[in-house]
Amino acid sequence: MKNVSSRRQRGVTLIELMIVVAIVAIIAAFAFPSYERYVVRAKRAVGQNVLLQVADRQQQFFMDNKRFAANLTNLGFTANPWIVDDSGNTTVAGDTDAVYSVALSNITATTWTATATPINAQGARDTNCGNLTLTQAGAKGHSGGGDNCW
Repeated sequence: MKNVSSRRQRGVTLIELMIVVAIVAIIAAFAFPSYERYVVRAKRAVGQNVLLQVADRQQQFFMDNKRFAANLTNLGFTANPWIVDDSGNTTVAGDTDAVYSVALSNITATTWTATATPINAQGARDTNCGNLTLTQAGAKGHSGGGDNCW
């Protein structure tokens, strides 16, 4: 007959399982906020890119017409304001994937300001930078108190 104490234990004890769960929870506690910051920065890059597209088209419009365009549809964009999703594609304001609403302001024959306003989840998450702005002179700005927004 075999001795009961000489049997090998098999499987995982409850303590070992709890230790693994605790380690995974600690790693997730550090990784998730970092991932969220990465997503916000990536979507902010979309806002920066669309402002640069507006600037390029405004410069071309100025060369052709000796004045800047009064609205985004004059530049060939589909709407005024122009709503973009997280891929930079045109969408509508009610779309949950919409991340920025782009509009022109302070428009004269020789000046303009383009503003990318974060909407939906991006608006709630990117409070450090807020609205991104770009002028005809290339001046970049933001409405939030954060750094490194451009």
